Amino acid sequence: MSEDGTGGTTTGSGERVVSAERQIAAAPEPIFDLLADPAAHSRFDGSGTVKAARGNPERLSLGARFGMDMRVGLPYRISNEVVEFEENRLIAWRHLGHHIWRYRLEPNDGGTLVTESFDWGSARFPPFYEWVGYPAKHEVNMAKTLERLAELVEVS
Repeated sequence: MSEDGTGGTTTGSGERVVSAERQIAAAPEPIFDLLADPAAHSRFDGSGTVKAARGNPERLSLGARFGMDMRVGLPYRISNEVVEFEENRLIAWRHLGHHIWRYRLEPNDGGTLVTESFDWGSARFPPFYEWVGYPAKHEVNMAKTLERLAELVEVS
């Protein structure tokens, strides 16, 4: 974890994971409800690349497949599959590149500690992600995503 507590790169034992975490003043359920709703992803995406859901289930579950309209320079479509799922605690998905986006929710007295991770250890060609600088870019974008999640669920 970085010194400011927002996340950091996990290394050791060959892992290729970068994460950000944030304490959110809300129970895990409303946070997870957003994560499990593909139509909500563009509302909290901190990268600005997720534009819209397409042809998706209303709620994600283990093995669910869902599509997104994306834009990084040019528009494109991506299909994802939920590969990890524990209601109100963990959800993760991957697509063709086989890297994984993971959200872990840990309830505590102040609400929920939410950790978002980009795991490229299972990617088809991990050095590509390092070459294009995704780990550092994603760490910044994940912090923005967690900020947006907090704005959507925290009660003032």
